Amino acid sequence: MSDAQTIQKPSQKENLNMSSSNLLKGKKGIIVGVANKWSIAWAIAKACIREGAEIGFTYQGERVLRNLEKLFKEENLEPFSVNLDVTKDEELTQAGETIKKQYGQIDFFLHAVAFAKREELGGEFVNTSRDGYHLAQDVSSYSLIALSKMFKPLMEEKGGSVIALSYLGSERVVKNYNVMGVAKAALESTARYLAYDMGSKNIRVNVVSPGPIKTLSASGIDDFSKMLEHFRSVAPLKKNVSAEEVADTCVFLFSDLSRAITGELIYVDCGYNTLAM
Repeated sequence: MSDAQTIQKPSQKENLNMSSSNLLKGKKGIIVGVANKWSIAWAIAKACIREGAEIGFTYQGERVLRNLEKLFKEENLEPFSVNLDVTKDEELTQAGETIKKQYGQIDFFLHAVAFAKREELGGEFVNTSRDGYHLAQDVSSYSLIALSKMFKPLMEEKGGSVIALSYLGSERVVKNYNVMGVAKAALESTARYLAYDMGSKNIRVNVVSPGPIKTLSASGIDDFSKMLEHFRSVAPLKKNVSAEEVADTCVFLFSDLSRAITGELIYVDCGYNTLAM
């Protein structure tokens, strides 16, 4: 793993293919979890920039950095970025210091980090390995605690907003989601405890739970295309969810319009979660 790195002086594009209401004008945020152009986190980052925020990114390793640099070039962006493996305390410390030096204070951050071994996302859940379970929990759940601890000093002066991304498989059995569903359940509970802890500093912590979206990570789930087809056929709005729809919800939660909302789980799933399945 390389040492923390930065891309040159931040310069954010004012308009990303859509009109802006400047809901995040003057705010600074960090996006954790963009892997490629299909990432929900990338759609959220673009929406935040569109609304006037100055955005920085973390990445894990040179391969992801190359992906990000390609995305930055396509959108004519030159944002700040720093290397970070959320499972390594020394990198969390180093990244936190680098981000503080760059921004001083931030207003929000997005947790969009999740990982499970490919072999754990299929077959019977009872066959989940011990190390596979620990890895999924470490990357997908504990990392929210670690990141909140890292960013808390950078938000407590003015207050801030934290969003973690989850999925309905946290509370219902979704075939082949397996250990990731358990990790997401832990993530949602973690967010509630963090909301209580950090509320006195006016730091809000919420979870957004999108419907299934075709991303690179989702392709690792067996029969994911059938999941999308089923979702579209039964969801009240009779459509699949787009990453852009999730992004707009996150903009609201990062903005001052949501200043009295914390500890909540908000579904962006065309009403699918309301169904008795």
